[in-house]
Amino acid sequence: MTFAREASSDTPFAGLDPDTVLDALDAVGLHGDGRLIQLNSYENRVFQVFLEDGRVVVTKFYRPQRWSDAQILEEHEFANELAASEIPVAAVWPLTIAVASRHADRVALLGPTLAQLDTAHGAYRFSVSARLAGRAPELEDDGTLEWIGRFVGRMHAIGALEPFEFRQTLNPKTFGFDNRDWLLAQNIIPPDAETGWRQTTDEALAAIAEAFDTGSALRTLRLHGDCHLGNVLWAADGPHFVDLDDAVTGPATQDLWMLLSGDRGTMTRQLSAMLEGYESFMDFDWRELRLIEPLRTLRIIHHSAWIARRWNDPAFPIAFPWFDSPKYWAEQTTRLRQQIDAMAEPPLGVG
Repeated sequence: MTFAREASSDTPFAGLDPDTVLDALDAVGLHGDGRLIQLNSYENRVFQVFLEDGRVVVTKFYRPQRWSDAQILEEHEFANELAASEIPVAAVWPLTIAVASRHADRVALLGPTLAQLDTAHGAYRFSVSARLAGRAPELEDDGTLEWIGRFVGRMHAIGALEPFEFRQTLNPKTFGFDNRDWLLAQNIIPPDAETGWRQTTDEALAAIAEAFDTGSALRTLRLHGDCHLGNVLWAADGPHFVDLDDAVTGPATQDLWMLLSGDRGTMTRQLSAMLEGYESFMDFDWRELRLIEPLRTLRIIHHSAWIARRWNDPAFPIAFPWFDSPKYWAEQTTRLRQQIDAMAEPPLGVG
């Protein structure tokens, strides 16, 4: 697997101004009318661009050295496979170099849907997809939840057909133990908070490993991976799923638990409605109910490591100014302690 040349280890998107975005699109034959909006994304840089022909596209510029070309292209293939099965995700457009463009000599194709623009600041890999619009879904409505569950079930039915070859696998080691070890090795955690965090994290990871050990192998499949409410847009024709940047191999529950919120009774109702729709298209392994709180705990540990790995990017200290304080790590220790208690409770039931 090869990586694009890094734009800068500290400021990877420093040279990505509006003109550069428009130059990249022009080089693949998509001519912007000058209007573009930067969308929320810490990891990558994502823009909504208005084209001269009236279309509106979303172009994503990938953080250097995060994913290999093969991993990005595999994400695109999965998205397009889902879209071809009429599952409402944004298909990634095929790209060709527009030889008539004055920027054509600055762009190289890395695959059918991935291109790279060379600039004085470095190389930026990018892709293009259609814009999907919508609002947050109403989780108080069981019909909405069942509708979402049907589409997650359809997504998983496709995801189970073949495995990822290059994408990450979500398990206690990759998202838990490896992140713990890396954080401790970086000497990032303030000394007066490290002992408590390490001891609590070790206890939490032991509980996570026990939950994943069901006596027989859990089924894993290709997943959206980051299926939270911000990535589910509700439109007149139902839910649209966006941002497969964190697509992984893992257990089906990963694409369900982040859509749950509220107290235990509320989450039970929500889960029941979603699984009612889900099982219309995909069988659910009920042993995975015990993974909801362990997966939540893995996300807490992984999130701390994610911020730490990006700390030299100037955008991250601005967005997370409390990250390097003893207070943050003490709060993380408290959250992990609460998760240890939550993992000790019986799994959510389904009414």
